[in-house]
Amino acid sequence: MPPGLSGSVLLVILGLYHKVINAIGTLFKNFKKNVIFLLPLCLGFGVGVIIFSKMVDFLLENFEMQTRFAFLGLVIGTIPLFYKEVKKEGFSKKYYIFMLVSLIFGFVIFGANRELFPKITNPNLLQSVFLGIAVAGSSIIPGVDSAVILSSLGLYELYVGSIADFNLSILIPAGVGLVLGVLVISFFMNKLISKFYTGTFSIIFGLFLSIIPNVLNESCVLGFNIQSVISIVIAILGFGVSYFLGDIKGNIKKIKMWYKKAKGMYDFDKVKKLTD
Repeated sequence: MPPGLSGSVLLVILGLYHKVINAIGTLFKNFKKNVIFLLPLCLGFGVGVIIFSKMVDFLLENFEMQTRFAFLGLVIGTIPLFYKEVKKEGFSKKYYIFMLVSLIFGFVIFGANRELFPKITNPNLLQSVFLGIAVAGSSIIPGVDSAVILSSLGLYELYVGSIADFNLSILIPAGVGLVLGVLVISFFMNKLISKFYTGTFSIIFGLFLSIIPNVLNESCVLGFNIQSVISIVIAILGFGVSYFLGDIKGNIKKIKMWYKKAKGMYDFDKVKKLTD
C-alpha cells in the first residue's frame, strides 16, 4: 500500500469501512453472514498485497522521488471524498476543533517519521504480541499509516525483518496479538462510529491530514531540473486519477453534462457535415 494511503482510508472512501468494522466487531453474532461478507475482501487484500508490494518496492528502489510524488498526489486526491464522508451524518463548526486538535497531535507525535521509542531488535514475548496489536491498530484505524506508527514505536525494523526472515518466534505471538487486536479494536471502533460518527471521523480526518507529509522524505527535494518537473507532473496526474476514481459515477455524470453543454454551444455534428 502506498505510504500515507492505508487500506482503511480506501475503505472509508469506498463507503465500506463501517460495514467492515461492524462485520469484524460483531463477527460471532452472525458468523456466517459476516464471514461471507469479509472473505472476498480478505482475498482481494491478499492478492493486492502480493501484486502491488513487489511493484511498489521496485518503483521506490529505482524511481523513489517520482514514486513518492505520485503517492502524494494520490493521497491528496482522496481528501475531498474523505471530507465528504466526515460530514455525511451531520456536521457543525465544533467538529473543526476536533480536526484541528487531532491534526496538531498527529504533527507533534508522528511528524517527520519521528521515533518516540528506541528500536526493538530482540523482543520478548509481550513485545512480540504488542507488535501484532500495533499492526492491527494501524491497519484498522483510518488516517494512521502503518509504517509511521510502527517507526514511532520502534517496531518497524522488527516488523520488516521478522517477515523477511520468517522468524516464527516473533511472528507466532505477533499473529496472536494481531487477531486479538483486530477483534478488540474493531469492536470499539464500531461502537464509536455508531454512537459518535461525526466526532470519530473528524478526529480520524485530522490524523489523516497530519501524516500526509510523511509520504515524502529526504529524497524528494525539488530543484530546477527535469526530475523535479516530472515529479510534479506525476503528482498532478496522481491527484487527478485519485479524485476521479473517488467518485467515479458522479464525475462521469459531470463529464457527460459538460459535454452536452459544449455540444449545445458548438454543434460538432453540423461542423462535421460542412467539412465532409
